[in-house]
Amino acid sequence: MTDTRLDVLAIGNAIVDVIATANDDFLTREGLPKGSMRLIDADEATRLYDHMGPAREISGGSAANSVAGIAMLGGTAGFVGQVADDQLGAVFAHDIRATGVEFTTPARAQSDVPTARCLILVTPDAQRTMNTFLGAAQYLPPQALDEDQVRSAAILYLEGYLWDPAEPRAAMERAIEISKAAGNRVAFTLSDAFCIERHRDGFNRLIDDGRIDILFANEVEIKSLTQLEDFDAAVAQLAARLPLLVVTRGEHGALAVEGRQRVEVAAEPVDKVVDTTGAGDLFAAGFLAGISRGRPLQESLRMGAIAAAEVISHYGARPEADLKALVAKKLA
Repeated sequence: MTDTRLDVLAIGNAIVDVIATANDDFLTREGLPKGSMRLIDADEATRLYDHMGPAREISGGSAANSVAGIAMLGGTAGFVGQVADDQLGAVFAHDIRATGVEFTTPARAQSDVPTARCLILVTPDAQRTMNTFLGAAQYLPPQALDEDQVRSAAILYLEGYLWDPAEPRAAMERAIEISKAAGNRVAFTLSDAFCIERHRDGFNRLIDDGRIDILFANEVEIKSLTQLEDFDAAVAQLAARLPLLVVTRGEHGALAVEGRQRVEVAAEPVDKVVDTTGAGDLFAAGFLAGISRGRPLQESLRMGAIAAAEVISHYGARPEADLKALVAKKLA
């Protein structure tokens, strides 16, 4: 492994999250199935934004949330993602840098493709209904990579959501080559079952070609990827093909399998679940922050569980507590 200055460099969708509360009647009027995630076009994004109540705007996207969490835990992190040269692009860049994340990807100059945004409606039962316009995020070219920055990261973390469009997929494939040549590790999150349905063969090829060192998935995703209904059978099949498998199970905790070692942790207790947005992202943040600094699997899983529990206790996908202090206290 080369000398590294970043614990984790993530590549993912650069999205501005617009988060507002809503009731079930609003979802019904807008024809939005509660808890769904759908992709929308620019016109629908404008229409729905106009109908939403007061909202908060914050840099988002799955992998961006993870590296923000890593920075909040005291780790060194960078992010690669495409924004446009527009107002929301400036919001994204300022916000993610303010968390301590290194972000140097040049903005896309063409104004016809605006910065991505995710309109998130949170109902009183803590369910999130997500409406995503992907915009400029889908146009990340390989030449936008800073190859020295990629080499400088102990772990390269890739977001499955971004595997759909050809340009960013090529960028991620190039980043894998660079990272592997430097002797560093590559982590990949499957992101969502709908990603797996479209790219099952491609994801399985990445695993079987030895291009992924750490795979993040939830219970639904590993069953989809392996096409096995039995959870333990799916874990066993996948773990045999990977150096390290990490699986989250919501209220049932999480597990990691590395070689012959299988470690499980319980979910951290939460007084009240307010908003599940970002739970998986912050779990990955805690785990990666631990594992990149040489902490054992059990401790790294606990860090992930603590970070996830914090983020679901309030609105939004970014921690509000001092995450580093919280983890230190809980681990002590």
